[in-house]
Amino acid sequence: MELRKECYEVGALLYCPALNAKLADAVIQNRFGKQYSLAICLEDTVSDESVKDAEWQLKETLKKIYLAKRNKKCEEFYLPKIFIRVRGPEQLERIYEMMEGEIDIVYGFIFPKYTISNAPLYNRIILQINNSRKTNSESGQRMKKYMMPILESTDIVDYACRRSVLLNIKRMIDDVKEYVLNVRVGGNDFCHEFASRRHYDESIYDIIPIANLLSDILTVFSREYVVSGPVWEFFASDNNEWKDGLRKECELDKLNGFVGKTVIHPKQIKVVNEALKVSRRDYEDAKLILGWDAKKGLQVGKSSGGERMNEVRTHKNWASKILMLAEIYGVN
Repeated sequence: MELRKECYEVGALLYCPALNAKLADAVIQNRFGKQYSLAICLEDTVSDESVKDAEWQLKETLKKIYLAKRNKKCEEFYLPKIFIRVRGPEQLERIYEMMEGEIDIVYGFIFPKYTISNAPLYNRIILQINNSRKTNSESGQRMKKYMMPILESTDIVDYACRRSVLLNIKRMIDDVKEYVLNVRVGGNDFCHEFASRRHYDESIYDIIPIANLLSDILTVFSREYVVSGPVWEFFASDNNEWKDGLRKECELDKLNGFVGKTVIHPKQIKVVNEALKVSRRDYEDAKLILGWDAKKGLQVGKSSGGERMNEVRTHKNWASKILMLAEIYGVN
């Protein structure tokens, strides 16, 4: 199991419409805190009639953040990992051609409804982008631009072809593995297909058809890729019950193998970051497992608290992931 730190660092990914003219100021003034990633969305949050306006505003937003970062000391504001969610491959190509110096602060691109029909074109363009002279920063260093495909198309939902579709998508993702940061899932798109919607005291795992679909995605992808958890819609309620619901779903995400989560309001960032922290018990056990003397005849022992078994061979992958998360998000 290969662990790439940058794949685990996406964490709480805040979605913002590209039409938001106040976004650059919010980033520069640290209104969202100092531990999150940012997705600037040109897809579902923008009407067909407003696409050109959104593309123009995207460029203005990126230019303002880029100039502020270049002209100020780095510590003055936190620059998140910035991703652009495009509507399709053609827009990806056009957006990239529009970019000048501001491309330096774009960490990567998000590909909605990535599937067999559009994957070859998406893949070809991301390879072209990474071979372009624009990926060379002002320091002269090559700057890799990542992709994050979203699995949310109807052919994945269709049970009759789901297995073959997922396996074929994985083969296509494997072709550009170097540039794949996360595999993401479209929780709301899946809910749409089943005409379902959870409340703040329910989790997406309570919707059985969607839980089964997420399970199939994890089975195919999570042994080789970081797969990010589905979006949580709630950010307000009378007594902040929405936070308990989000915490509960984050715990189920973690248990099932998701890492990170799409968020749609700044209030959600802190909750997701807290959930990504590692428990002290897991942290101590992970250190024990990875620090075990391989020459010892006995490769199993009691946990740090004495309440469970640590088996070096079968818990090694888990322990590596725990220490990676602890390094990035901390220990409770």
